[in-house]
Amino acid sequence: MLGMLFNEKECKELDYVLRKELDEMLLDMSDHRLDQDIRHAIANRYKTIFRMYARFAPSKELSKYARKARFPQAKQ
Repeated sequence: MLGMLFNEKECKELDYVLRKELDEMLLDMSDHRLDQDIRHAIANRYKTIFRMYARFAPSKELSKYARKARFPQAKQ
């Protein structure tokens, strides 16, 4: 496990970057023109980024990115 120290400005920037990345991935996963394998790869990356964001985001903000409510996953 790695640890990092951020000042307040850096925390806000990291918050912004992660939220924008989550927004982009949600948009990409909803694009049915993309191949299923690509959307699956994006979904795996989304899980990682979401867990990073969940470490410091307030629950109200976190609920905006809860994926199951927005995009139910297909049975595999």
